This record gives sequence, C-alpha cells and structure tokens, in this order.
Amino acid sequence: MTGSSATTDVADRWRVTGTDLGIMWDNGEDEVLTAFGDTFGDWGGPGGGGGDWRSNVLLRSTDTDLSDGMSFDSAVEDVPGHAGELIPSKKISGDEMTTIPTAGIAVGDRQYMAFMSVREWGPPGQWWTNFSRIAYSDDNGETWNSTDGPTWQNTATASQWADPDGPQHPFQMVAFEKRDGYVYMFGTPNGRLGAVHVARVAETDMLDKAAWRYWDGAAWSAGDGTNAVAIVPPMNSELSVQFNEYTGKWLMVTLDGKADGTMLLRTADSPEGPWTQGEGIANSLDYPGLYGGYIHPWSSGPDLYVAMSQWDPYNVFLVRVHLDEDGSITNPNLIQNPSFEHSSTIAAPWACNGNCGIDTNHAWSYAGSRQAWMRSNAGTVDVHQAVAVEPNTDYVFSGFVITGGVPADGTFGVREVGPGAAALGSTGFTAVAPYQRFEVAFNSGSATSVEAFVGTALNGDRWVQIDDLAVVKVDPTDPVDPTDPVDPTDPVDPTDPVDPTDPVDPTDPPVTVPPTAPGGGGPTDPAPGALPASGGSGDGGPLAATGSDGVALIVPLVIGTLLLVAGGVMTAVRRRQTGH
Repeated sequence: MTGSSATTDVADRWRVTGTDLGIMWDNGEDEVLTAFGDTFGDWGGPGGGGGDWRSNVLLRSTDTDLSDGMSFDSAVEDVPGHAGELIPSKKISGDEMTTIPTAGIAVGDRQYMAFMSVREWGPPGQWWTNFSRIAYSDDNGETWNSTDGPTWQNTATASQWADPDGPQHPFQMVAFEKRDGYVYMFGTPNGRLGAVHVARVAETDMLDKAAWRYWDGAAWSAGDGTNAVAIVPPMNSELSVQFNEYTGKWLMVTLDGKADGTMLLRTADSPEGPWTQGEGIANSLDYPGLYGGYIHPWSSGPDLYVAMSQWDPYNVFLVRVHLDEDGSITNPNLIQNPSFEHSSTIAAPWACNGNCGIDTNHAWSYAGSRQAWMRSNAGTVDVHQAVAVEPNTDYVFSGFVITGGVPADGTFGVREVGPGAAALGSTGFTAVAPYQRFEVAFNSGSATSVEAFVGTALNGDRWVQIDDLAVVKVDPTDPVDPTDPVDPTDPVDPTDPVDPTDPVDPTDPPVTVPPTAPGGGGPTDPAPGALPASGGSGDGGPLAATGSDGVALIVPLVIGTLLLVAGGVMTAVRRRQTGH
C-alpha cells in the first residue's frame, strides 16, 4: 500500500516513504479515506524515523479491485506533491510526542477521525497517552477541527512503566463501526497490554460526549468510560471492527500480545460479545515486527482485506484472508516459511539445487528482513519446497521475483517430486525489476505431493531473489477467477509459541559465488552489464521438468502465512520498537 514499490508510488507522489497503520473508512462519496501514522519523507530505517516527519497523513482511494493491491488517487497536501500533516503535534517527548489516528468513520457529509495524543514512548509495547479525541472534517478531510471534539483524558501516570495494570482510561485507542443508527466505539488503554471495551452513541450525537453510553456488563450506561467492562481480555491493541454482511457477524482484528505478535481475527454476534478467542491471520515469526491490522471497508463476500504494518520495513501491506460463512478463516497457504524469515540459511522444508542462500537485509526483501537468493554463472539453479496436496485438485502457486545480472530464461512453476519429474504448470521470466508477482494455476493430478520451485538457467553471472510464496487450493465456490493473484491465508493457532528472540542477524555473512563465477561477492552484488528494467516471459525453460531428489514432507505448521497483495519496501533512524 505504501512506499515506492506500492501499487501507487506514494513515495514519489506525496513523499510518503515510510509510514504505518492505514486506518480505512468509506467517506460516503465512493472513496475510501486512509489515515496513516508517523510518516517520513526521508526514511532511514529500520523502523520509524527519519527526516520530513509528519505525525499523520491522509490518502484517498477509489480502487474497487483490490486483487492487485490498493491504489490511491489523491492526498491531503500542504504543498503540491507533499502529503500534509492533518493534526499537529508538539513533537516533544514527555509533553506531546505525536498525534496518531486510530479510527475513522463518515456520518452524513462529515468525516470523524479519532486520534491519540502520545505523551511519550515507553518500553516495547507500551506508551503513555495524554488523551483520545474525535476530530472532524466537513471538506472530505482537507481540514480538521482537532480541538473541540469529545475528549477522553487518560488516567494513567508515569508509574505505568512499573505498573502496566495500574489506572489507565480504557478508550485511548479506538475503532468505529456504524450499525442500526448507532456508532460503536471499541477501545483499549494506551499500549498493547489492555482489554477491549465498547461504547455507543446515536449517529447524530457523535460530538456530544454526554450522549455516549458504555457497556457495563448488563446495560448501556452513562459515565466517563471508566465504567465500561472488558469484552475481550488483555492483551490487545490497534483494533479494527466491521459488521460483516457475508457472515452476519461482527469481525474484530487485533494485535494479541499474548501470542508473541499474532494478528487475530475474532467474531461475535453482537458488539458486546461474547467474542471468540480468535484465529491468527499472521504472526511475527513469518512477518517480523508486524502490527496494526485495519479492515478495508469495501471487503465483501468471503474476501477480507486488511492493512498490515511491519516495523522493518516501515510500511503498510494489503493482505487478504478468505472466510467461510461462519467467519472462520479457510484455505491455508501450504508453503511453510513462505517469507524465509525462520532461518539465516536454506533449511528444510526449503531445499536448493546449486548455489543458494538467505539474505538478511530489509532493503533486498519484498517484505520483512529476509528473502531467498540463487546465483551462479553456468548451468541451472533453483530453490524448491515439497508441498502436500490433495489428488485431482486445482491450486495456485504465487510469489514475488526480482533478478539481476546477465539475462537468461527463468522458471516459476510446480512439478512432480523426484528426479526427472514432469511439470504440472509453469511460467517463464527473463529480467525482472523491481519485484514482480508471478502465479501459476495447476491441477495436482494423481499426486499427493508436488514441488513448488523458482529457478533459472545461466548464461553468465546472474542472480534471482524470491519472497512471499504461496500454494493455495482454489475454492470451487469462490466467484473470483481462480487465477486471481490474491490468495487466502493460513489460520494460526494463537497459542502457538513464537520465539521473540528468533535471530535476525544483520551481520549474516554473504554467501560467495563459486570461484568460476565472474565478479564474486554476495548474491546481490551488482553484476556486470546493464540490468533490463522490465520483466519477460519464456516457455518455462529446462527447469520445469527437472525435479529434485525426494524431500521429506513435513506436515504444515499452523504458523500464520498470509499472502501479501501489494506493499512498499524501502530502506529511517530507529525511533522506537512499539510501532506507529
């Protein structure tokens, strides 16, 4: 969604090089307004920080086909070509560090946006707010009144660093949804350690704080918000809520601190619950530093689109999950470790024919910190994984590829397992830059396992990098074209342990090219000669029918493999480790 590699190059058009969140709402005029948090035009990475800092910006979209990513048409600008700050902040730690949007909604011709005034950042996962407030705009977000709206003053004190369970106002970060003439506001305290609460007000009374009613466990009662009871237990943050017409249920996306950074999808029959324990959309093992999780308001049918942030790279990605009519996530990604984040070397279930490895550098990956590479100067090379499938079933294999060096025929495909195995489906490429998404539809035939692979022939020094691969079953009831480039995601067990100390070592040594290859060096060193700037296609090449030796199949782990629709990867001074 953001960065220079996004569907719309928001870095070039509006100086949005690094940003996060992406809170989306329908403005009532056939546009989706999207508010982002701390935004940098001169981003230095990793994480949030850099020059040209704005606490918040707003982009607008009319894109109704999200299958190839989300495009943007305009921005609120302070000068042409520069997204302006909507709500000013003092940018002084200990007073007011920043002002972060948390929710948005339209009622009639007026736009409402909740924001939190952040006093200071604390330890990872904690921050201290001054207050939460509703701002409003009568000109489609061009200008905002951010001083006169209802305000929920925080009751926390500095002692919260030592006592995170101490007094904190429960509506410091919120989410909005409209239903049956009411606007519902779901809230958590500041930081990522709190429970979820809910309030509501008649649509016409959004700016009247006295009109808000809070769910106290038995009824909607008046108060200041501290009388609200928890409807979801700790730990939650960055809420997004939608009443979903397809499922007839309320959907809530939260970041769950108890599950080591798992983004959860919960469901309920009513806003006050009871809410389910939740299924994982993604976790930090596959997508390190993930947070946010904001539902696109135009999600319809079984497709739920969500904006996901990653701390490194500091940008926002659009992802899709596939729901059944009960609101459960279906159709898992059968590729394990699809983004190569689990290890600094090629390790099972991944395997390699030739010279291959893993890079640890966010500037070289499509998303996250790692991607796989292959490089040499003669013969063929590929990276592959054996995948368990059902016989006589239609699937789609997809992923992202970039190349460099001497152009040659590459192959993105699926084959049977074993030496000399037949191809089940493939597409070709020659020179590809920047990252390009490829996909192949195939039928498994009589096979119970297949091999998904990306490889290349070599006519001189050449490298290929790959990231975020997926094999998913085509849903015969899905009205979407089965070759649509957006695929469902893998449900995650929220209790699945993720080691937060999983090493992502930026000092991993590069793997050198064999001595016969000209140039030597790491896999992404510039190769001799010009790199063509456009992708190409071939006939599948010699790799399509060349299987590897048998690779032991491992039952797919339930570890949160979601498929990226589109996103931005750039390369900002580390500011904090808590997101926004």
